[in-house]
Amino acid sequence: MSAVNETSSAAGRPRRLTTAAVLTALEGLVVAAFGVTSLVMLATDKPDGMVQAVTMALTVLALSVLPLAAARGLWLRRRWSRGPSMIVQLIALPTGYQMAQNGGVWIAGGTAIALTGAVVLGCLVNSTATEALGIGPRDA
Repeated sequence: MSAVNETSSAAGRPRRLTTAAVLTALEGLVVAAFGVTSLVMLATDKPDGMVQAVTMALTVLALSVLPLAAARGLWLRRRWSRGPSMIVQLIALPTGYQMAQNGGVWIAGGTAIALTGAVVLGCLVNSTATEALGIGPRDA
């Protein structure tokens, strides 16, 4: 593909990098929504282990920071952001697979998580994206 077709903005961000940034942000937002939902459920229901429930909800909220920060870095074409985003995707692949093994609705959720992870990884290892992040052939 030519550079004109591969570019999605005037700033010169390749489409693959834009796709990776958007999908990574979406993953972070889903994790954050789960954390917020857990906190809301704590306010409405009284769990047996309040300390454990609060700790879990706050941990999930803290875990949402990594993909959100990585997505912002990818959007702004920061070199450092590729590693954290790839780590999130490498965690998403087995998580999605494991979820899909549970059957029912979990198949759709697990498939979506695993496919998103695979797509983002594919985008991030692409030479167009690595060049836009300032990662050369010897640095990859």
